Amino acid sequence: MDLRSELLKSIWYAFTALDVEKSGKVSKSQLKVLSHNLYTVLGIPHDPAALEEHFRDDDDGPVSSQGYMPYLNKYILDKVVEGTFIKENVDELCWTLTAKKNYRPEGKSILPGKDAFRLWCLFIFLSEDRYPLVIIPDEVEYLLKKICMAMSVELNLVELEDFISQDSVQQNGFSVWGFLEMMNSGKLTRGIVKETISMAIEEVYREIVGDVLKEGYLWKKGQLRRNWTERWFTLKPSTLIYFTSEDRKDRKGNIQLDGNCCVEVLPDRDGKRCMFCLKTLTKTYELSASDTKQRQEWTTAIQTAIRLHVEGKKSLHKDLKLKRRDQREQREKRREAKEQELQRLRALQEERERKMAELELLKEAQRQAQALLEQDELRRRQQHEQLQQALEIQLKEAEEARASMQAEMALKEAEAERQRTRIKELEAMQQRLEEALQQEIKARQDEEAFRYAQARLLAEEEERMKALMSLREEQEEYIQRAQREKQELREEMETKSRSLDDAQKQLEEVRANRYRVDQDVVAAQRKLRQASTNVKHWNVQMNRLMHPIGPGEKRSSGSGSFSSFRIPSQKDPGLRLKQKPDDQDEESKENEESKENMESRAGCESDRRLSTNGDMDIP
Repeated sequence: MDLRSELLKSIWYAFTALDVEKSGKVSKSQLKVLSHNLYTVLGIPHDPAALEEHFRDDDDGPVSSQGYMPYLNKYILDKVVEGTFIKENVDELCWTLTAKKNYRPEGKSILPGKDAFRLWCLFIFLSEDRYPLVIIPDEVEYLLKKICMAMSVELNLVELEDFISQDSVQQNGFSVWGFLEMMNSGKLTRGIVKETISMAIEEVYREIVGDVLKEGYLWKKGQLRRNWTERWFTLKPSTLIYFTSEDRKDRKGNIQLDGNCCVEVLPDRDGKRCMFCLKTLTKTYELSASDTKQRQEWTTAIQTAIRLHVEGKKSLHKDLKLKRRDQREQREKRREAKEQELQRLRALQEERERKMAELELLKEAQRQAQALLEQDELRRRQQHEQLQQALEIQLKEAEEARASMQAEMALKEAEAERQRTRIKELEAMQQRLEEALQQEIKARQDEEAFRYAQARLLAEEEERMKALMSLREEQEEYIQRAQREKQELREEMETKSRSLDDAQKQLEEVRANRYRVDQDVVAAQRKLRQASTNVKHWNVQMNRLMHPIGPGEKRSSGSGSFSSFRIPSQKDPGLRLKQKPDDQDEESKENEESKENMESRAGCESDRRLSTNGDMDIP
């Protein structure tokens, strides 16, 4: 599987993720965004006008995958140069697009997002080269065995067989979402810690997708200082890279592998054990493993990497996948050949059985034919004897029948005479019956006429009943209406009587108020008269005080006193202060009298209104 095919598989998932309506087409704006991102992650110079130029003759509608493929091949994949980009970035871009739409784990997810992405990449690597992408159960079992081997556990084949036994899996294989759902179910990894699963998935991902044949810590002897340092080594088919630690951030060196390289085992020395060396054309690298097993694994892995480079193969697992596919094809061919051979043997056996059955049928038919011939001969003899006996019996019966016929003829002639007499009697009876029938017909006609008259009378009576019922309904309606009117009149009379009672109560209250006002007016008038009397008396006293009687003067009479009364002038300061309170008292009295008069007039007017209203309300 070349680089173009690997990229196409990832891009196919991204394209189908943009197809929201599942119509097989994607809008140009989305394809522009996808193409721009592919330019970026693949390290290709951007060409924004290429898409419009490629589809300038098409309409503004969406583009199908077949329509996008020529543009993808011409402007993107043909410009890809291996080694100028990181394929993991391309996979992350396509996974981000397709996971948003399709990856929705239900319930409690076992796999974090990073592990799901790595399993997706492993699925793409091991999937078949046909679309839509699927992976056959053998490859799934191979992948799960690798993951379980990395976790040092045994694969639960029972649960795997349950998944594989599904009809959709047997017919089409595993889809990536079905595969992730199976992994998320936790049935295959029951009882295993999530961190262990993540480490195992990462190890298998780096081994299969990252082409890492082996990695781990080794002791390396320096070229200049000749000291031993522990480094993290990562072996790939064409190179051996070593880092400071397993996080692979600080890269310390790179050893290129080719056909001129070789691996040799060294004896223990310098306090180091399990030593071996890697020889190239220019240098010899001395290395030390932790134990003999690790040394054997490293030497075997390095020899495998050298062999792959010599054979021109870039990936061990791609080669293993092709070998597994060839083995499956050979097994399938052998199985098909075996099935064809079995079918041929079954056909020969069926043909032989069919011929034997035909032979048996022929023998049976011959035996049946012989038996039929014997039965026919016996039957003919019996029929001949039976026919002869029957003819003799028929002859005797004919003679007996002739004698009986003659006796019957005589009896029939007597019977015929009796029948003729009977016929005459029946004709007379028929005539009498016809007369009775005519009488019955006439009686029925009279009955019909009577029934018709009775029906007419019933119809008239029914009409009268209907009229009577209508009159009764009208009468009931009239009675109901009269009752409603009577009820309304009664309610109206009750309302008016209540209004009259309220008016009478108000009139009584007004009369009581008027009486109280009249009493107040009388009292006020009495007080006014008393006040006027007091004023007059006070004026007399004032006049007396203002004009004292001198020696030798006589007191004038009452009339003289009034005539001699003089109103003091306003300029007199002694009287001005006394006059003001008197004026104020007179004004207050006048105001009180005016208020009382107004209240009395208002009471009279209210009495008149109430009396008029009461007169109007009285029915």
